[in-house]
Amino acid sequence: MRSTEPVRLKDGSTVVIRPMTRDDLEKSIEFFRDLPEDDRASLRRDVTKMEVVEDRIHEMEQGLAKRLVAVAGDKIVADGALEVATYGWEEHVGEIRLIVSKPFQRRGLGRLMARSLYSLATETGIDEIVVKMMPGQTAARAIFHGLGFREETILHNYVRDTKGVRRDLVVMRCSLEDLWRQFEEFVCESDLHAFRMY
Repeated sequence: MRSTEPVRLKDGSTVVIRPMTRDDLEKSIEFFRDLPEDDRASLRRDVTKMEVVEDRIHEMEQGLAKRLVAVAGDKIVADGALEVATYGWEEHVGEIRLIVSKPFQRRGLGRLMARSLYSLATETGIDEIVVKMMPGQTAARAIFHGLGFREETILHNYVRDTKGVRRDLVVMRCSLEDLWRQFEEFVCESDLHAFRMY
């Protein structure tokens, strides 16, 4: 997604969804530190640490991941990522991660971020998307269920959270074709024009 025009949420407020840049480093750390403790514990990496966020930005600059942020005012309020294997038997599969701050949940931002990540996925030539998360990430699970993702499996006690506690891992998947059908149904082109401010 290359546009930096504001988009309107369900409640009439606006955000800008755009690619993450190195200038977002401090704001990104602030975003993750402001998340509830349970949400932070469910993250794959401890992104409240400067060196971890620097690694994420470096991965993006090396083309290993595409990252988007949603910004309201001067604050990041959502973070999304698309990672794609550059070779091997999973090069047709992309993995999406998405987290929205509590005050911006249930306002349509998660769906708009997911659509922006979908747009990035179509540019990479992949044909399937997977999502991996812990069962407690209920807001993210609801977003992806609503977009047609199905749960393939739950791996019990498979991962450790940032506190070292063993947790289950939920694996969900959806083809790009099926995902596009959901976007056409729930966010048709006229809806997008309504969301976007000119």
